[in-house]
Amino acid sequence: MSYSNPDPDPSRSTGLEPGGGVPPGETPPAESSMPEAGPSEAHNPAKGWAKGPLILIALVVLLVAVGMIGYAVGVWN
Repeated sequence: MSYSNPDPDPSRSTGLEPGGGVPPGETPPAESSMPEAGPSEAHNPAKGWAKGPLILIALVVLLVAVGMIGYAVGVWN
């Protein structure tokens, strides 16, 4: 198995100064973010809770509250 170094040979690379630095103008300008990186999401409606689960949760909370109030009244007497 032979290993090949993926780094370019600095002695053969263009644009390098003798110390290994890069002169001004050789590096590409900074890039902005990639605005077209993903698919377009033109229609993405918010998905809230359905009425059924909300009603079920409200009923459970109401039953627990009534049970606690009934327990407190029973202990009070």
